[in-house]
Amino acid sequence: MTEPSAIDSASKRLALALDALAAMIERRREVDAEGQTLSAQLHELGSDRSRLASELDAALARVRSLENVSRDVTRRLDTAMDTVRSLLEAQER
Repeated sequence: MTEPSAIDSASKRLALALDALAAMIERRREVDAEGQTLSAQLHELGSDRSRLASELDAALARVRSLENVSRDVTRRLDTAMDTVRSLLEAQER
């Protein structure tokens, strides 16, 4: 192999190695960007989960409150109906 031929061959190998390195660097940047996107999405999902859990807790508290009110209204209606029945029975006598 002659001296210029060895230099040309080494230059070509160096160019190929630099191209491969540049391609690996670009791929690494893409992977890092995908990782950051994934991290951002996971953070968003965590925030959504926390918000939804809080909303669910509030909704459950509201349901319990409405159940208590419903029981109270039912009790009062039963008392009122008993009173009306007693009054009607008293008038029928």
